Amino acid sequence: MIGRAQERNEDLRLLTGQGRFVDDIKRPGMLHAVVVRSPMGHARVLGIDASAALELPGVVEVITFADIAPWARPIPQRTCPLPGMENFLQRPLAEDIVRYVGEPVAMVIAESRYIAEDAAELIHVDYDGLEAAVDAHAAAQNAVLIHAAQGSNIASAYHVGRGDVDAAFRGAHYTRKERFYVHRHSAVPLETRGLVAEWDAAAGHLNVWGAGKVPFANRGILAGMLDLPPSAIDMIEVDVGGSFGVRGDFYPEDFLVPFAARLLCRPVKWIEDRRENLMAMNHSREMHCELEIAVDRDGLIQGLRGQVLSDLGAYVRTNSGVMAGKGTQFLQGAYAIPNLGFDVRAVIPNKTPAGTYRGPGRYESCFFRERLIDIAAKEMGIDPVEFRRRNLITAAQMPYDAGPLVPGQPTTVYDSGDYPTVFERGLAHFGYDALQARNGQLIDGRLHGVGLACFTESTGGGPGEHARLELRADGSFDLFVGSSSAGQGHETVMAQVLADALGVPYDSIRVHHGSTTYLKQGFGAYHSRSAVMGGSAVLKVGQAMQRVLLERAASLNGLAGPQGLAWREGRVVREIDGAVIATPVALAAGLPVCGPHERGPVSVETSFENDKLTFTFGLQLAHVSVDPKTAQVKVEKFLCVEDVGRMLNPLIVHGQTVGAAVQGLGGTFLDEFIYDEDGQLITGTFADYLLPVATDFEHVDALTLELSPSPSNPLGVKGAGEGGIIGTGAALSNAVSNALSGLSVSVTRLPMSLDRLAATMREARNAEGASA
Repeated sequence: MIGRAQERNEDLRLLTGQGRFVDDIKRPGMLHAVVVRSPMGHARVLGIDASAALELPGVVEVITFADIAPWARPIPQRTCPLPGMENFLQRPLAEDIVRYVGEPVAMVIAESRYIAEDAAELIHVDYDGLEAAVDAHAAAQNAVLIHAAQGSNIASAYHVGRGDVDAAFRGAHYTRKERFYVHRHSAVPLETRGLVAEWDAAAGHLNVWGAGKVPFANRGILAGMLDLPPSAIDMIEVDVGGSFGVRGDFYPEDFLVPFAARLLCRPVKWIEDRRENLMAMNHSREMHCELEIAVDRDGLIQGLRGQVLSDLGAYVRTNSGVMAGKGTQFLQGAYAIPNLGFDVRAVIPNKTPAGTYRGPGRYESCFFRERLIDIAAKEMGIDPVEFRRRNLITAAQMPYDAGPLVPGQPTTVYDSGDYPTVFERGLAHFGYDALQARNGQLIDGRLHGVGLACFTESTGGGPGEHARLELRADGSFDLFVGSSSAGQGHETVMAQVLADALGVPYDSIRVHHGSTTYLKQGFGAYHSRSAVMGGSAVLKVGQAMQRVLLERAASLNGLAGPQGLAWREGRVVREIDGAVIATPVALAAGLPVCGPHERGPVSVETSFENDKLTFTFGLQLAHVSVDPKTAQVKVEKFLCVEDVGRMLNPLIVHGQTVGAAVQGLGGTFLDEFIYDEDGQLITGTFADYLLPVATDFEHVDALTLELSPSPSNPLGVKGAGEGGIIGTGAALSNAVSNALSGLSVSVTRLPMSLDRLAATMREARNAEGASA
């Protein structure tokens, strides 16, 4: 089953309307919550008058900071805590200062969502407006302090590097410095966030539906804030309509909804609307970089140095450090660069807090580096493909020590890969040599350009994953895994792994994932880890079940032990002659009938532990055409190439890769959060925040290779969920630049910056309904 393009088990249920999402959860006596959010980017809160709202029939409670004060601890960081960031954490409700439009200031709980919405409009918050600092560079000057007690808007500042970068630049044949910027945008999952919480006062137990991504970690955070033991809380995962890194981490609402349920001893539901989603869920990507390259006479990169300014928004969220941390970690990319030096600052302005979004830090750093490489190659008179060939890390250099480039984290080690071979395969598959001859040519009224970008991606984030397996009375199996699912296909892929591990029919396996009710521990889904960690845990639990079933077969057949027995093709056989001793159905004989989530007498739970990351390598290639009169860009052809070591399900990998690429194409040309000088979000609806539709990017394909399995896990797999997005901005930028190389002097007033190109496209699309 491993390696088979098996259609997803989940699809029939989801496509026929039988999915069970958080808004489908109905509990007896359930109340509904609406969050009152700040309409100002920076202001003092002088007072909150909820009297009119409380008089409205059906309103049960209005919660403000005063109500939660004893429990209103800062929401802690979960991962990549860079030095200093602990001083800028967010509390669930604003106390005396609001710092971004959309910050929660109160929560209304009522008998219906409609009543709660009406009551929210009746709450009067007295604000005293303060000057806002919206631009990251302006905020870094500290003229306006966002968190006055800290005395600075710099949440973290540090230097990382290796070698002697200054000496590399002193001895360089060629150097080039350029400034780059990646605009603010983020994921927009099809389903907005939501939670249902129910407190059982008699049992002292809290159930929370709507968990995702990291249920066990969020349970720990919530337990700490509510002064409960983790065992008193269960986070229950239902179907999730997309995550992409932004959904499922701990937000203010993840405290407020359970708090309200416990306070009122009634179930409480909160479902985010789209306007809230765009202004309150983590933004991402916004980063400024001044990058400089040093090259010797042979075209070999000797050094890379720069300054990175990461825009975190008004608070540090649970994973905000990943953007800056991974942004510098991946600036060297797939190239053997001996000398590196980066100064990093993470700044706090009056905007929605930022966190991870598919390929965090990788998309940004890939754009900075690959754009600079094209600039350097052109100025040195070297073909950009040849320039990359000369500098790629080779298979002989693996494992490759890329240096300690994230504070508090071990050195980065690329585990395996044959980058030059992948590179050549990608060029040939795309037909690069023939297409690049069109660079700058005017064909049928459009300027054509071809560009590419190389990338590396770390996957398989540790420390491990847990799995449990139950044999049922009918000979089927229930598999429970700690990996959370937001649409990745766990119910299919994990069953494929277990089917091979046990040699049993694929359709005899039911997969359950994520919820804290299933396992003693679990780590969730992030850092492209589910196949690596979850898949390895499933393989291990299948092997453990084999041993248990051999013991059971020996016992049922009156043998002293399993010596002389073997597990083959899903059956217990005698090693000496291959005679079948027992099948799963026979081994299940006499077992009690248990529910799908109950522990039965034949049960195995185990874990796979590993702190070594796996690294993929790939390239992305783009062929674009640009209308020189309107600046409209059309993506004629786009290809993602990546070596993922081993594919568990090629069909799912292909869908993940193409989907990620289209997200990246949209992020490059369409998606953008824009603020005015007062911190007002002016692209906070789908009328202004544009997303790609099915017909925008018609010619996107993927070539996924299995050349270099990972040596750090028994399946040899590497994560495949994020690589498709990483090089999109860089490849498209290089392609657009090459197309514009054909402009004559008479049309030099064409808007040439990508943000202007995107703005022109937005205007054209709004006016004419035209595609990107």
